[in-house]
Amino acid sequence: MSDPIRKRHPGRRYGVYVLLGAFALVMLLPFYWLLRSSLVGNREVLQPIESWRDLLPSHLRFRNYPAVFEAMPFFRYLLNTVLVTGGVVAGTVISSSLCAYAFAFCEVRYSRWIFYGVLATIMLPPAVVLIPTFILFRELNWIDTFKPLILPAFFGSPFAIFLFRQFFLSLPKELIEAARIDGATGLQIYWGVVLPLARPALVTVIIFSFMGSWNEFMGPLIYLNSQSKWTLQLGLNSFIGQIAGQWNLLMAATVMVLLPVLLMFFFLQRYFIKGIAMTGMKG
Repeated sequence: MSDPIRKRHPGRRYGVYVLLGAFALVMLLPFYWLLRSSLVGNREVLQPIESWRDLLPSHLRFRNYPAVFEAMPFFRYLLNTVLVTGGVVAGTVISSSLCAYAFAFCEVRYSRWIFYGVLATIMLPPAVVLIPTFILFRELNWIDTFKPLILPAFFGSPFAIFLFRQFFLSLPKELIEAARIDGATGLQIYWGVVLPLARPALVTVIIFSFMGSWNEFMGPLIYLNSQSKWTLQLGLNSFIGQIAGQWNLLMAATVMVLLPVLLMFFFLQRYFIKGIAMTGMKG
């Protein structure tokens, strides 16, 4: 059915598009400045903006990016970050989806109150448990290893459990009952029925856990002492002191660190938006 308001007031619709486009340009301006600064000389980065022509680079310096690899062991930091992020994403998806499946479909006494208790831990500031957690990992001899950064993810994330549970509750219960009548076990239903239908929720959790681990700075700073085990965030922070004011190289390194997150969201945004929209359908 056609919208009579759109036919009656087409100028209003175009005005909304222009307004939204203007807001989008304002939001993209910092990223454009970051990208521009990574492709110019250091002096041009610090040059004041006096006209709109100053927003355009006078000369593109693509050699800024190879210079980053010469100034810091970028590939080593990248490998460490991929290892930590991959472990965190896998642990979060496996453990949180299993917990959410139990909360959504298993008839357990007081399961709703247990779920509320899990959600209550979201309100606990990380700084409160920072020192006890550090003491625990020190007693386990996990300091200067990747274990404190990866293994906690295999014990579930309250926010991811919430997202999975809310999405699981939106699935037709007839499918679960039919699988049980056919003799499928709980794990078979979880793996063969629930997870294939939960792709939006899976993508949403993957994006959130990936971004959280990829951009994590405090955890690697506390637990990693050896430079050979540093992640990209630690390497980028130390790079500030190494380049001695060469801001164009710092911007180039920042663009390379930011690029995987942007690409992941760009290609998976359809599932991400759908997953966020559907997680609040049932309580």
